[in-house]
Amino acid sequence: MSDPKSGSENSKGDALPEPGKKTGERKLRGNKRRVRSYIGLGSNEGDRLGYVQQALQLLKDVKGIKVLETSSLYEAEPIGDVYTNWFVNAVVCIDTELSPFELLDVLKDIENRLYALHNKESGKVKERVIDLDILFYGQEVLDSVDLKIPHPRLLQRAFALVPLLEIAPDIRYPGLLKSVAEIHEELPEPEQVYLFGTRECDERD
Repeated sequence: MSDPKSGSENSKGDALPEPGKKTGERKLRGNKRRVRSYIGLGSNEGDRLGYVQQALQLLKDVKGIKVLETSSLYEAEPIGDVYTNWFVNAVVCIDTELSPFELLDVLKDIENRLYALHNKESGKVKERVIDLDILFYGQEVLDSVDLKIPHPRLLQRAFALVPLLEIAPDIRYPGLLKSVAEIHEELPEPEQVYLFGTRECDERD
């Protein structure tokens, strides 16, 4: 099995944008405390593995964010009729001084830069060059028009829960008094999720 944390499916030699340039221009103020947060990453278009790895690198370069741990990469089947390609997914654990909305701003900036770098059009429903979501921000609960924390579909999504299980199985969902492991066990019909590189082997068996 290939090592999901090195290389990419189709290394094209594209240069990453200058790290932190746009983030610095926004002069993010931060909230002067570090909050343990979890970010979900996914891609179902083109060099899926490469796009996820580039997003991770850009996240590491942002002032006010310290990446603590990254899950293995997983491959998840598309849900419903909207998507046709399988996704590559991962979850990263960070400590951040940024507020939830500042963190959201950073994630959207990374998405936009990767779409622009690879000459892709953002907003296409069936194609996700990269998708970054805040899953947890400490134990805070936020319900606004632009941002909901915890992520509102986390309770139904194995592609996010499985990577979380790897790096934070005991973290509790705010308000539910249930761990990620317990939530995953209660999924009625979870989508298929494979450790990256093992799906084809499983389908041949």
